[in-house]
Amino acid sequence: MNFFDAENLCKVCAGTWLHKPNSLLNVNGVGIDTRQDLTGKVFIAIKGEQHDGHDHLQDALDAHASMIIVQREVEPEIKTAQAGIVKVDNTRIALMQLATAYRLLLTKTMVVAITGSSGKTTTKRIIDSVLKIVASGTAAPKSFNNEIGVPLTILQASPDDDYLLVEIGANNPGEIDLLGEITKPDVAVITSIGRAHLEGFGSIENIAKEKASLLNHLQPDHMAVIIADCPILREHINKDKSVIWFGLSDDAHLRLTDYGYANNQTWFEINKKDKFVLGLAGKHNALNAMAAIAVARKVGLTDEQINTGLAGCRPADMRMTRCDVGEITIYNDAYNANPDSMIASINTFKELTRDNHRRVVVLGEMLELGSQTSQLHREVINALIEVDKHVEIDHALLIGDAWEESVEDLSKAWGEHRVKWTASLDDEILAKEAARISMGDAVLLKGSRAVGVERVLQAITQRHESFNAQVTHQP
Repeated sequence: MNFFDAENLCKVCAGTWLHKPNSLLNVNGVGIDTRQDLTGKVFIAIKGEQHDGHDHLQDALDAHASMIIVQREVEPEIKTAQAGIVKVDNTRIALMQLATAYRLLLTKTMVVAITGSSGKTTTKRIIDSVLKIVASGTAAPKSFNNEIGVPLTILQASPDDDYLLVEIGANNPGEIDLLGEITKPDVAVITSIGRAHLEGFGSIENIAKEKASLLNHLQPDHMAVIIADCPILREHINKDKSVIWFGLSDDAHLRLTDYGYANNQTWFEINKKDKFVLGLAGKHNALNAMAAIAVARKVGLTDEQINTGLAGCRPADMRMTRCDVGEITIYNDAYNANPDSMIASINTFKELTRDNHRRVVVLGEMLELGSQTSQLHREVINALIEVDKHVEIDHALLIGDAWEESVEDLSKAWGEHRVKWTASLDDEILAKEAARISMGDAVLLKGSRAVGVERVLQAITQRHESFNAQVTHQP
């Protein structure tokens, strides 16, 4: 039986028909967003914090959904449509039930699950860039790493895929265990253990335990690829697991022994002999690439093939993405931030901008750090002061209340004229910052997603375009 047969879908999620059409339904996938083409798909009405899919059932029909799954009664006119309508107790659970059942059909597919405090999306992107040199597969779109994104990723895979890359995140204890049970990975990758979501986990020890729980769901003939540089994590790794350790530690199977940056690429060396080139910047990305190398070697790729994939990899949006606005170079790393990724971004910016005329950093506050918020923001300030000893940072804009207690440290070190702090971004601040930037400058944008640091890029771009238009129209 076809998994996406309507009767089978209804059975898998323990649903009941509210409206069963006479004709055979043609279902070919799953969707939760009515703004997308749902032709032939089943639309699952998810109730979220901001939006409820049940408010958009007519939109789903207009988008040509063949089937709808809901958790409450629907309006009579919805039942008159050609689409079938199934009612379940909880649509989120139904989505996970469908993904769990569908995962069992992926018998020919190597399922790789990637978790970590930072680097998940980039590592997934690197692995995909390497594996697709010789194989076909599916990778999670964007950062689909929660109880909705992981099932959607699994359900979009084909049973004929050679590989499936699933990204797994967590804000609270128990979430990775749940998603690991759905994913049942053949390969588990742990990229890092860092100070992220401390508000939910309480301590870095709890974070390490949570990430390690993914390994409980590894399938036979499994392999784990794990960062070697976190002793706390090692305490939670069972000795019977087949592990490839990567990192800076002396006992790592894949040890980073040298790296540098040239011709817009990062070159790095493993175990003092194997050399690779990566199309992404930064030491932290060289480490992420080493995880990809371990996975690629497992499936038999040669180092030459791996190098081709690494060199062709490009950053995802807002992850140290270089944007040139005239002669201004902007590194947009504003997708999200925690203390470790913030410091890595600042250090990478130092390496990338040694030849620029001036350097400007725009740092948004880091959220969900709980009681350690002030301490960890001060740690980032200290890292910024240290970088300034090697390449001068001409100006820093700090955004958010979390910087308030540490901004004085930076002002004392640099002088108040080089530091600006604001509780939030508004049009006036954006205009002033854009006016501050000159041709030849390099700008770093980094912060938690909710801060919206990328608006500085928009302001600089608009000012540049406006200035050029004025020059063009001068008599």
